[in-house]
Amino acid sequence: MNIDLSQLSTSEVYSTMAQTLIPRPIAWVLSDNGDGHYNLAPFSYFSAICSDPPLIMFSVGKKPDGNPKDTRINIEKRRDFVLHIPSWDLLEPMNESAATLPAGVSEIDAQGLALTEFSGFRLPRLRDSRLAMACELYQIQEIGSAPQALIFGRILNIYIEDEAVEKNAEGKLRIRPERLDPVGRLGGPNYTKLGRIMNLPRPK
Repeated sequence: MNIDLSQLSTSEVYSTMAQTLIPRPIAWVLSDNGDGHYNLAPFSYFSAICSDPPLIMFSVGKKPDGNPKDTRINIEKRRDFVLHIPSWDLLEPMNESAATLPAGVSEIDAQGLALTEFSGFRLPRLRDSRLAMACELYQIQEIGSAPQALIFGRILNIYIEDEAVEKNAEGKLRIRPERLDPVGRLGGPNYTKLGRIMNLPRPK
């Protein structure tokens, strides 16, 4: 089958892309509402894009009413945020946090999620997350007809659960993906776990 995207509606294009660009990691982003409470939302149009400086990017759409999402507003105003990679045991609360709530209402409060200090950073992180990145806003770009907001964040610090970190025979840091057990996003309401892991060195 050859699919001509120019013949599809915007929603059909999204559905096709979301089902073919798989699996995708999820950026579970905590941002500051500015009133002592925090916003928490998942985004699966997300990737690392640069090492020098260390940058990630995630794409933020609009609310159903056409207004900017709280994540974008909070990051534009206060510039810092925490990006978590959810593990499989956090799948359900991560999914619940995608619900559209009134502006300023905290998904963390609504679900009773626990926070803890993120050492050396102003914002807290989710206590039960195995991996979190302390980030500051690098740049926001708008693209597309909607438009989408591309939020570029500079990673300042990374928290990784101790059990997910080890050193190899050469003393180099290695992160155990099976311990992180990250959620992978598929199309629609579908998610996947890590399966077989193969060690395949790159050719020289």
